[in-house]
Amino acid sequence: MDLSRATWTDIDAVETNLAVLPVGSTEQHGPHAPLGTDVLNATAVAEAGVDRFEDVVLAPTIPIGVAAEHRQFPGTLWVSEDTFRAYVGETIESLASHGFDRVVVVNGHGGNVDALREVCGRVVRDECAYAVSFTWFDAVDYDDLPVGMGHGGPVETSLLRHCHPDTVHTDRLEAAGEGASEGWGEWCSGVNLAYDTAEFTDNGVVGDPRKSSPELGEQLLDTAATALVDLLAAVREREL
Repeated sequence: MDLSRATWTDIDAVETNLAVLPVGSTEQHGPHAPLGTDVLNATAVAEAGVDRFEDVVLAPTIPIGVAAEHRQFPGTLWVSEDTFRAYVGETIESLASHGFDRVVVVNGHGGNVDALREVCGRVVRDECAYAVSFTWFDAVDYDDLPVGMGHGGPVETSLLRHCHPDTVHTDRLEAAGEGASEGWGEWCSGVNLAYDTAEFTDNGVVGDPRKSSPELGEQLLDTAATALVDLLAAVREREL
């Protein structure tokens, strides 16, 4: 059940204790993909997983995350890790107050990963709820795919082209690919010397979005949604 579309009386009648909370980011994804890429993709995976799973509530997507690494690109929004952890944590606590005390956070942004792991651990240790974070693109086995994860690259762009094709400027894919960086960061002795994306990619893209396709996006959505369903089942059955 979609919390944002339900009435309070609808929610009062729900008997499940399981909720999904999508989390994204509003940040640059190159000249071809929207600033809301991480929001759209996290929401798409969350909705697909919820559609396949019975008795789970879908919370509204949190649209702004830890994204200061993209600050040089206009339109990017970000909050501090402290603010992000507090907001996500209190949202989980409010879900738990209504009986939804098992929460899977479906994440679409790499910059949120560490903060989400910390905040989920805290709410569990404080016995507010049992919460885990699920980053959809980490659930994909890239050994089975012709592409790898980047930023605004073939993976994220493919999922958009399948779920939200009207948001991708396909006429800009050639330029986006030509200006893209091959890898994330500038590495020396196992250390990433770059703190901001603009240090290693001029157009904000990592990976070649020209290799994206709606068909690949459909495959990615199916893989991520299947993994999410497996996780939801494990969280529902876990003895605490």
